[in-house]
Amino acid sequence: MAHPELRVKVTLEANVSPSEDPSKVVGALQNIVGALQGAMKNGDAVLTTKDIRAVSHIRDQLRDRHVRSAARRQLLLNSKGRTTFMMLNRQAAAAGVVAICGSAEESPLGPIYANVESDDLTAVIDWLTAYEEG
Repeated sequence: MAHPELRVKVTLEANVSPSEDPSKVVGALQNIVGALQGAMKNGDAVLTTKDIRAVSHIRDQLRDRHVRSAARRQLLLNSKGRTTFMMLNRQAAAAGVVAICGSAEESPLGPIYANVESDDLTAVIDWLTAYEEG
């Protein structure tokens, strides 16, 4: 369920190596938040959204995969001011699965960085990782 009062900007970013098809990397980003428009920027695949419904997809995946506490730890540890990030496994994202990486080395081709920005970052983290829905 979307939280209408939260204003958030999420940017997904992944480096594209010369051996990779850029459209497949952009496709992995789209799998995380739905079919939003991704683009290439300075050799990276980038997708940005302010649509809370797209962010709800990430929230649902965290809940369904029972990784809310790991996501919460990473988001809190990486928070600075009004921004934070978590790393996601690229191969899992290509299959439409949100899988948290504890370090960049856990994703062989490099992680997807999910950067979260909000004026009320604590509320966004609480909402993304909430336990009220099972």
